[in-house]
Amino acid sequence: MKTIYTCFFLLITAAAYAQTPQSMSYQAVVRNAANQLVQEGNVGVRISILQGSPSGTAVYQENHTVITNLNGLLTLEVGMGSIVVGTFAGINWENGPYFIQSEIDPTGGSNYSITTTSQLLAVPYALHAKTSSDAARIKTLLYTGF
Repeated sequence: MKTIYTCFFLLITAAAYAQTPQSMSYQAVVRNAANQLVQEGNVGVRISILQGSPSGTAVYQENHTVITNLNGLLTLEVGMGSIVVGTFAGINWENGPYFIQSEIDPTGGSNYSITTTSQLLAVPYALHAKTSSDAARIKTLLYTGF
């Protein structure tokens, strides 16, 4: 019975350890049409993940309303907004390249007048997964029991 509990614990631990966040951080400094910082103001943001090219198909899209800080900086988590298209967890990252497009309305609505697009490159989680020996250790634990 102790062996069953040990195996069950190892499986739960392995599953929990393998989870990665289903979101990513995003920051931008917002200026209005007069090139002034939008300080402590509501801004509307639409984030799209585009596949293939900067003008590719949106496989994921979401909206946010965010308050900037004194420096005009907005901070949000891509994957945690109001979903318009797709699911963040449903993005097949192997089918890249992918690009992130942000559209911003400095007045807080959805009349997006500022648009930027840039390619998503390797992130620390991906670089760690490429070299991690944790998966091999967990596999050894499951087969040997210790």
